[in-house]
Parts: sequence; C-alpha cells; structure tokens
Amino acid sequence: MPTPPPTGPLCTRDSLTEQLRALGVRRGDTLLAHTSLSSLGWVSGGAEAVVLALFDCLGDEGTLVVPAQSSDNSDPAEWGNPPVPASWWDTIRATMPAYDPRTARTRGVGVVPETVRTWPGAVRSAHPQTSFAAVGPRAEALMDGHALDCRLGERSPLARLERAGARVLLLGAGFDSCTAFHLAEYRLPAPLVENSFAVMTDEGRRWTTVREPSLTDDRFEELGADYERDRPVARGTVGAATARLFPLAEAVAYAEGWLAEHRPRTAGIEAGEA
Repeated sequence: MPTPPPTGPLCTRDSLTEQLRALGVRRGDTLLAHTSLSSLGWVSGGAEAVVLALFDCLGDEGTLVVPAQSSDNSDPAEWGNPPVPASWWDTIRATMPAYDPRTARTRGVGVVPETVRTWPGAVRSAHPQTSFAAVGPRAEALMDGHALDCRLGERSPLARLERAGARVLLLGAGFDSCTAFHLAEYRLPAPLVENSFAVMTDEGRRWTTVREPSLTDDRFEELGADYERDRPVARGTVGAATARLFPLAEAVAYAEGWLAEHRPRTAGIEAGEA
C-alpha cells in the first residue's frame, strides 16, 4: 500500500520567517528557542530551513540560543529509558567518553538544536549534561562559565540570558520544555542530589560526582498556563504549530513565586543520596 502524502502545511524558509516576524521575533534579539520540527508541518529544507528562518528574523545583530543537552553522559544507575543491567554500571562509568562540546551529540531536544550545535561559528557551554549552544555576536559571553555543579542555575547560561534581556520562543514546544523555569527552581529550597558524569580535566578523563539541587519539570505545564493567563505572552501560529514568545526574566520571576506557592519543596538530602 503506498505511503499517503504529507498533510502539511507546506512550510518554507520564507513562510517561516514571515510568521516568526509576525509573532514578534525581532532583529537584534537574544532568543532562547525550544522547538518541535514535526509540529510545524512539512518543512522544505527541514531543520536547516527553520534555523535559517530564525537567523533571517534575528539578523547579524541577533543571537540564537538552544538547549544542547546530552543526558546520556550520566550515572547508568539512574537510566530508565532504557535501563541497563546493574552488572554493566561500573564498566560504563569507567569508559563513558569525557564530554567534548565539539562532538557530544544532543539527546532528547530535537533535530533543530543539533543543527544549531553543528552550525559554523556555534559556541557551546561546558556542562556535560545540560549545555546550551549559541550562534551570534553574544554567543561567547552567554556560553562562558557554565559550572559543573550548576546545571541550570546562577552559573549557567540561563542566568546570563536573564541579564541579557533574552526572550524565550516556544515553537511547537510546550511549557514543560521551558528551561527558564529551572532557573527559578535554583532560587528556592530544594533537595540536594548527587550528579555524575565523565569530564576532561588537566589530569585527563575523570568520572566526577557533584552535589546540587534536584530539578523536576513536574507541573511546568500548569505553571505555564497560569503565566500565560496573568502576563503578556505573544501567541501565534507558525506552520501548523502553536508558538509563544515572552521575556525570559519575567517568566523566571513569575515562576519563583508560583513554585513557592504551588509546588514547595524542602531543602535537604534526597532519599537515597549520601
């Protein structure tokens, strides 16, 4: 039986550019983009066309930032999708390649971030699990200084984006993808957890463990719905996707208050951690 033709809509670099500009993406913006390519419809040129459309909107003065997470560089004891046998754990910890921002592929964030990560001139931050990648005149400054014990907090690109007046674009992605909300988590009491990964040090490759606040996107969709109800959020359609555009700093400030009231947590050591 023949494969049915795609239902569309047909999206092109030009049509995406026009719709993103109508949403409010401006020349010179610093933009943190969370994207779902499949939600747009049928895109002529795929992820490359989406990235080019974003650059068309931002111009040479703008900077595009995407999450470039590589969560597989982590303790195999915590893997669940899929899990691996416990008898493998020590070997995996001993042989996992050290994080290299030039080569470590993204995982779980989609094809558009992987396209940005490999774009000529792209700069990537130093965290082996929750890095960001950026292209544009502010890329170096925004990606610098991503501490190993600060996945998405004050010493991560999120705080730099906040200070830079960045805006968040959710392009076919929901509020559960909004990493800016995690910056608010870091400013509230939370259990501490141990987090492990392979990194390169002056002495060579090392399996390293740090302790930092635990993170969860639990109730982020509810948080986002309330934020959108209470604050101005530009909302429109790009291709077949719902798109939202809003200031990162305002979203973080709202999330701090909302999480403290609706999802309070207790500082301490999370169960199972030493």
